Amino acid sequence: MSVIGIDFGNESCYVAVAKAGGIETIANDYSLRATPSFVAFAGRNRVLGVAAKNQQVTNMNNTIGGFKRFLGRKFNDPHVQEEMRSLPYQVEATSDGGIGIRVNYLDEEHVFTPEQITAMLFTKLKEDASKELKTQINDCVVTVPSFFTNAERQALLDAASISGLNVLRLMNETTATALSYGFYKQDLPGPEEKPRNVVFVDCGHASLQVSACAFQKGSLKMLASCSDSVGGRDFDMKLAMHFNKEFQTKYKIDASSKKRAFLRLLTEVEKLKKNMSANSTKLPLNIECFMNEIDVQSSLQRSDMEEMCSHLFARIESTMRKLLSDSKLALEDIHSVEIVGGSSRIPAIKHLIEQIFGKPASTTLNQDEAVSRGAALQCAIMSPAVRVREFSCTDVQAYPVLISWDDSDGPHELKVFEQYHSAPFARMLTVQRKEAMTITLKYEPNSVPFPDPFIGSYQVKGIKPDANGEAQEVKVKVRINGNGIIMLASATIYERKESEEPASPGANGEQKAGDASGQQPSSPQEGDDASKVGEPMDVQEGSDDEQPKKDSKANESSGEGWTQRVTRWFTSDKKKKIITKHVELTIESKVHGFLSADLHKFFEEEMKMIANDRQEKERIDAKNALEEQVYEVREKIQEDGALHQYIEPQEASEICRELEETENWLYEDGESCEKGVYKERLEKLHAKMNPVRNRCEEYSGHEGAFTELGYSIQQTLKAVEQYRAKEPKYDHLSETEILNITEAAQKAQKWYEDARTKLVGARKTQDPPVKLADIRHETQTLTTCTNSVLNRPKPKPPTPPADQQPNGPSSNNNAGAAGGDQQDSNAPKQTTEDSMDVE
Repeated sequence: MSVIGIDFGNESCYVAVAKAGGIETIANDYSLRATPSFVAFAGRNRVLGVAAKNQQVTNMNNTIGGFKRFLGRKFNDPHVQEEMRSLPYQVEATSDGGIGIRVNYLDEEHVFTPEQITAMLFTKLKEDASKELKTQINDCVVTVPSFFTNAERQALLDAASISGLNVLRLMNETTATALSYGFYKQDLPGPEEKPRNVVFVDCGHASLQVSACAFQKGSLKMLASCSDSVGGRDFDMKLAMHFNKEFQTKYKIDASSKKRAFLRLLTEVEKLKKNMSANSTKLPLNIECFMNEIDVQSSLQRSDMEEMCSHLFARIESTMRKLLSDSKLALEDIHSVEIVGGSSRIPAIKHLIEQIFGKPASTTLNQDEAVSRGAALQCAIMSPAVRVREFSCTDVQAYPVLISWDDSDGPHELKVFEQYHSAPFARMLTVQRKEAMTITLKYEPNSVPFPDPFIGSYQVKGIKPDANGEAQEVKVKVRINGNGIIMLASATIYERKESEEPASPGANGEQKAGDASGQQPSSPQEGDDASKVGEPMDVQEGSDDEQPKKDSKANESSGEGWTQRVTRWFTSDKKKKIITKHVELTIESKVHGFLSADLHKFFEEEMKMIANDRQEKERIDAKNALEEQVYEVREKIQEDGALHQYIEPQEASEICRELEETENWLYEDGESCEKGVYKERLEKLHAKMNPVRNRCEEYSGHEGAFTELGYSIQQTLKAVEQYRAKEPKYDHLSETEILNITEAAQKAQKWYEDARTKLVGARKTQDPPVKLADIRHETQTLTTCTNSVLNRPKPKPPTPPADQQPNGPSSNNNAGAAGGDQQDSNAPKQTTEDSMDVE
């Protein structure tokens, strides 16, 4: 199972995968690393990614881009209304006040939510990753801007669920960038040393995020993160408005009056902006047939661009200075400033960084792919399928969070999380209640770029008074989970009952705390003296049995109360046994996001669209195959074509008429037929052309086949001559065997001559009298017969008896002889005369 990280950007997306060799960015079907965040609908087609961006100008009403900023928002949101002014497609309100995007799909009007459009893009990214890695993709980590609220984060999770992706974690883009930077650093300070503080400036297409992070060996901790909705598209829009105003004066045309013309202008000024980042000279802008068949020309210099965009640079500067203030870092405490994001390449932004932080902008990271690489690293850390060293990431909550509820004393409100509180985290609150209650979570007003600070409303049911009719202690836990989503995780009521039973006698009337049954009285962590009503207490996140952490004052007062209770318990005649029962309460929540039924419905719709995409691709492939066959056949049966000499003129004319008829049908009635119709016509065309192709193949292959047969005959006869000449390599063959192969060669020679004679007068427009397969069969028969005789190995000569061998029985065993020499080395040597006498 592969682990991937997805950088979902406003303009483009990147997908990275963790492999044994490191992190690799995946290329799409256009061999590009960046996949544009565009979804388009063209008739029966759903076009995603690069292909969708390419048809933005020609099919702008059905090409959807910039939908990331609509996630989790309502139609009447001022931010949405501002975005809609520059969109070429139609956006409308849905029945529940949400956002609907109207498009023409399958020749019908459809309204999709931004979450559905996002899911379509995720489907494309998932498909590209599966093709590249040749495995199924399910688990992933998706990055989100650090300024995303609960509603936006939940909407992104819903979109991933619709596409069939299992999101292990939503990771802030700032944290992913920091992880990508720190994971491979080998010189980070140790846990006991002063951390290394690094500032990251991420200026992308639609937003600016500036963050500060403290690094130590094996860990990172985000300190602060500031953001603003200023990005590359704002510079593009400012330049486009400048040139449009110039064209109104110079050419009397208004590009803003036509969406298609303004899109072309935005595309050209984006290219100009990128060129100005590398060149300070005046650069030209030329657009042919811009409007009313008028060619427009202009030019601009980098200094002029910086002057007209000074208000945007001022916003960037204020965001950077706010980070310095929020992070409480002195300039000398900052180790370096790293830049990522496409718009951070603008020289004026680099100059601002050096001016504010006193350090030059560092480009250690890949500015486009750093976020996706960090997400892939996080996915690898979380996945059991990949072995990777641990690197802990402590994130922050960007906005302060308030909790409120009502009781008999009136409304209560409490700040449960401060800004930049560490995450994930959980906090416990204690409330005295007799009946059900409603708890509301919201962001602090005016702290979020969202018109409604609402997070969620939770109705806690099952609360009842104790046996004495008094209020009972209710503990509610508020959590920031790993995805940065804030929720009311649980509500528990603590029911206490007292029972009396005779005290067990002990030494001097004393007894240790806890009776024989092992049941202890109420713990100080659970007693009423432990905490004040409504006082928040931190709990250790991730533990199944999460216990509150009290401050020192609460512990002291709790300890005194505990001593007094134990003393009274020992001195009484009866032992008071306090039994505490924890009861989980039912919570009904009203939060952002789709209901499970809606998610299931959207998921089924997405699966149907995926199946339709597959069928449509097969249909288009069948249509293209038929169209390709029409052009190929027409070219080959013409006078200079490869098949012209193998087809009768009358037959060629009939086929040409049929080809013309098929071509006309393809562009008229056959434009949108089913796959089976195209395949049927293609098979009919193949049936007519296959005999012609077969004749061409037969006649074209005859010469080579005859050459091969003739070569086999010559080789056989040559071997026979060598046998007659008493060649040693054939002296093991018998006369009968030689006569057999001679007869086979002569028979093949006669067949060869007869076949050549038959082909002399044959017309190429008719089937050949001699088939190519027959020639190859004769060659194979002769070759097999000859090889079975000529390649038979010579028999080995018989081995003589042992007593007739020249050196005696041990002459073939040198090792044994050597061994014998060693064994007889101490024996007396024989003289020459003795040897002669022996002989």
